[in-house]
Amino acid sequence: MVTDEILDGTRIGRLFSSEVHGHERGALGRLGVTEADPDVEAAEGGAFAFAVALDDGGDGDAGDLTGVERRIAEAYVHPDRLRIEFLVEAKTAAEAGATAGLRVRPKAVEPPRTLVFVERAADAKAGLRVVRDVAKAVLDDVG
Repeated sequence: MVTDEILDGTRIGRLFSSEVHGHERGALGRLGVTEADPDVEAAEGGAFAFAVALDDGGDGDAGDLTGVERRIAEAYVHPDRLRIEFLVEAKTAAEAGATAGLRVRPKAVEPPRTLVFVERAADAKAGLRVVRDVAKAVLDDVG
């Protein structure tokens, strides 16, 4: 039995990025990773690693944004965690993060944002569920 947990923010970020990119159907299939910094180094205040964007439904491969994209979140790596900053649907992100058992807090900016913290690699899928719920809410708003 393996007892080691991955608690390194950069490794958690890479795993989370792979999770976002690895789906072909539904709301997750319309997401992609953009502006990724492959050489990002974790910083105490968080270092920008990549953005998560929602595709308009173009004809590209899953995870490859081809049409008009809308950035819905940004991922920042810290030495001991990944911080996902949701740029849209702050309330949805907060509710989904809490439901997933992740640490969540609001960011007092205009428009409001929600911060969701992924502190273990094992929680990457929980973070993905939050992204999925936010993407679904955005798609529902669009029509």
